[in-house]
Amino acid sequence: MSKVFFTDLRCSMGDSLLVKLDRLIEKADIRQIDFNGKFVAIKIHFGEPGNLAFLRPNWAKVVVDKIKTLGGKPFLTDCNTLYVGRRNNALVHLDAANENGYFPLSTGCQNIIADGLKGLDDVEAPVRNGIYCKTAKIGRAIMDADIIVSLNHFKGHEGVGFGGAIKNLGMGCGSRAGKMLMHNDGKPKIVSSLCRGCKICAKYCNQNAIYFGVDKKAVINQDLCAGCGRCIGVCNFDAISNTTESTSPMLGSKIAEYAMAVVDGRPNFHINIVNQVSPYCDCHGENDTAIVPDIGMLAGFDPVSLDKACIDAVNAATEITGTVLSEREHSHKDKNGKNDHFTNIHPTTDWTFQISHGEKIGLGSSAYELVMVK
Repeated sequence: MSKVFFTDLRCSMGDSLLVKLDRLIEKADIRQIDFNGKFVAIKIHFGEPGNLAFLRPNWAKVVVDKIKTLGGKPFLTDCNTLYVGRRNNALVHLDAANENGYFPLSTGCQNIIADGLKGLDDVEAPVRNGIYCKTAKIGRAIMDADIIVSLNHFKGHEGVGFGGAIKNLGMGCGSRAGKMLMHNDGKPKIVSSLCRGCKICAKYCNQNAIYFGVDKKAVINQDLCAGCGRCIGVCNFDAISNTTESTSPMLGSKIAEYAMAVVDGRPNFHINIVNQVSPYCDCHGENDTAIVPDIGMLAGFDPVSLDKACIDAVNAATEITGTVLSEREHSHKDKNGKNDHFTNIHPTTDWTFQISHGEKIGLGSSAYELVMVK
């Protein structure tokens, strides 16, 4: 049974949430890790511009300062997105991070986009006990680090029910090709109306599966295509997309396997901030109102037990009226008879697979002991 450390968001005079976060990670015994002289990747979601539910940079600075105090060399990091947006290459990604307040003067460390300019700079890491993925394409800077720390905004998610430590580590650390492999059970296709005939995709295709028709538009030979997603990563015009999507259980399982590839064999520590629990991912350029009141901060060494503790805390909370949660049918219950808020919001997803599959492959345990921190 893993220990998960919890503190609420109440503050007395003379105290602050930032001081409480520092106290929490101290009590969770982050000092077990030898940070001295080590490069430390702090995996964070910088937030899609327009979304205001993402974590403020103030939280990150507490973690950065703590790691520096312990002799570490921290940097904030994320990988480029697969979808169209303002974080799908390193230039716009860094602009987005700066716009949302993440720059060295506010956090005390540098931002590094782990999979490089176009999302092509990755490492194929082994997945111990992997069932769907024997290897995972992880951003190189993340794999180059000696230690991984995840700082996560816990919220709902339309694809896998919830987003916390497992998703931030798994999907978030996957390169653009890695995200393709997690999301997609098929092979990419060309959107002809967007194709400019620049031929960059063909240059990066190891299978020589891309050719150009009489209209000078790209065509993918599905018999030769390996489904690696490199062409999606290099297309500057978003003219290449998935043909099929992974089911929610398979997607959740693949995310857990990618998280295993990230943390396996090196020290790791994880923090979930459970505030502004929005129903959808911070990848959206907007955020709906929070579905439950702010709950608190949780930390520990086991990302599976950490996320499970957050799920239980959210499901035990009273919904806020006037939210998407209050508008949905409340037909789904968890094992304790409480309303299953995540399934009630996203009835076509199954959030349990991130937890159950993570436990199955040895990423962590769903059983936990909650330790209260004042």
